[in-house]
Amino acid sequence: MQRTPLKDFVTKVGQLKAATALRMSQGGISKALKADREVYVTELDDGSFEAEEVKPFPAQTQRLAG
Repeated sequence: MQRTPLKDFVTKVGQLKAATALRMSQGGISKALKADREVYVTELDDGSFEAEEVKPFPAQTQRLAG
């Protein structure tokens, strides 16, 4: 099993096929790409796909300039 960045996965298969493989909408894929989210796609042994997002822990809050 190899993790592939979402951007590379979409470049390879297209947004519609990526969305279908990940059981989500094409709009969700587009939004994740535009937001530059750190998402990785893994192909499982049975040929299905799963995705995971890497986020800072604990969640970082954006501080307003004061």
